Amino acid sequence: MNDQNPNMPDHVAAIAEAGFAIWATDDVDSALKARFDETRIPVVGVRNVRIWGLQVDDERELPGLERTQIADEELWEINLEAKDGSRYEFDSRKLKPAG
Repeated sequence: MNDQNPNMPDHVAAIAEAGFAIWATDDVDSALKARFDETRIPVVGVRNVRIWGLQVDDERELPGLERTQIADEELWEINLEAKDGSRYEFDSRKLKPAG
């Protein structure tokens, strides 16, 4: 856990502490991947994002299911710097710390 943000998941804290990330999976678009260093992508920030859920109360639209809820979601974004200096935000689950 991070001292500044005790709610930060361990995998996000590990990326932040390393200061560099790599892709966790191979399913990243190759054109996008080419914008970044292959072995050590600089981490320039970490951000916690909360996506508020949704509640629908409309029996006309959903007969028998007049209340439908979508739960809140909490995401951790990692801000990465590309080779050209531009910055991009990615879901932390797509990354892991670079050695």
